[in-house]
This record gives sequence, C-alpha cells and structure tokens, in this order.
Amino acid sequence: MLRFLTLVAFAAATTTCLAEDVPAEPADMKVIFNGSDLSDWDGDPRLWSVRDGAIHGETTAEVRANGNTFIIWKGGVLKDFDLRLSFRCTATNNSGIQYRSKHISDDKVRNKWVVRGYQHEIRNEDTFPNVPGFIYDEGGTTGKRGRICMVGEKAVWEADGKKIIRDDLTDQAGFKKLMKVDDWNDVVIIAKGNRIQHYLNGKLILDFTDHPDNALTEGILALQLHAGKPMWTEFKNIRVGTAK
Repeated sequence: MLRFLTLVAFAAATTTCLAEDVPAEPADMKVIFNGSDLSDWDGDPRLWSVRDGAIHGETTAEVRANGNTFIIWKGGVLKDFDLRLSFRCTATNNSGIQYRSKHISDDKVRNKWVVRGYQHEIRNEDTFPNVPGFIYDEGGTTGKRGRICMVGEKAVWEADGKKIIRDDLTDQAGFKKLMKVDDWNDVVIIAKGNRIQHYLNGKLILDFTDHPDNALTEGILALQLHAGKPMWTEFKNIRVGTAK
C-alpha cells in the first residue's frame, strides 16, 4: 500500500511539473496595441491592417511579401520583459513573434521591414516538431543556429552547443490537447537575463538559457508575415511588462 501511495504521489508531482502554470501578470503590464489602429506600429501598409480588434497581416497571390516582412512596434525596446498576446493564423504558411531583435535597414535587404533575432514560431499546427512555440534564429543573427530550442525542452546553450536538461515539459499528446488549431491561442514570453520561457494557453512549453556569447539581451518587438504561399495571421490583446 505504501509503495502504491508513493507511486501515486510521484505521478502527481510529475504531472504538476509537466503542466507548469504561467505566473501572474506583472503590475506594470502595459497594453501596446489599442485594437483600433496601428499607432506605434510600422509595417508594409499593403499587408497589415486592423480587423475586428486584431492586427491582421495577409499576403495573396496578387499582393505578395518581398521576402519575410514584419510589423515593428515603435514604442520601445525589450530587455527583461513579460510579453502576452493572442494569435491565430492559417496553416498554409507560418509566422512569428520577434523579440530582443534587430531592425535591418541596409541596402541588401528585400524590404524596409526586415527583422532578425530571436523568434517565437507561430504556426497553425499541433504535430511535432512543426508547432508554435519553438525559438528560431531568424536571419542567423544569434549564430546561425536555426531552431535553437524546441517545444518541450528545458535546455542550456553551452560553449560546445545545446545541452538538453529535459524534454518532457510537454509531449505530443499533451500539446495536441493544449493547442487550439484554427482558433485563438494565448502566448506568454518571459525573458530575464539569458533565460527565456515560452507558455502556450497557460502552460510552460519551453525553458531556455542562452550562452552569453550568443544571447540577445535587448532589442525590438515585431510580428512576421512569411514570404511564399499566401497566408494571413492575426494578433490581439498585446501587452508587455517587466519580467519578475
């Protein structure tokens, strides 16, 4: 009987750990999209608009993105931050949330709204590995590392590469229950120093600590429209505060 109770307690503790809840919002949380116009945001006016209280980005066969393009928040830079928003998008392409990133404006870029750095991947999919939430090195700015940290991982980037401490923050079955395909999903990104955490619909899905030689500690916030197949993506309830 004692062994049974011990196993039950262990299972309960493991379940709790695998479903770590998002912390309460910081007291200084500020709304940075007013829901009615694109004040403090700058992107290609052919592609970005406001619809039904959300930032709406869309490409079509006739109106294409010339390379990956972004709408950039002009209200400040992100250092240690707690960012919260909701997204939805189509499944024909992917999108992203850039943070602590860089606006690239040299004469080699394909449009005026190129952003590179850490990206929280946005997708309308629930099958690993191509799901929303992993960290992507957009433009190779943080060492050309591609998919830096995947959903489910707690990892540290060391001098010789990534060390995965655990990979069970969520699994395929758990993520399918968590992700709302074709619907609104809530994202929380908390960055403090070199540590970054991603939450989806209230649950921790990624925990990453970057190496000081690679880490971006401050930069801009932007939302992506991906080049290629026609797509749309939407974001609402965008607010940011200081990470606790």
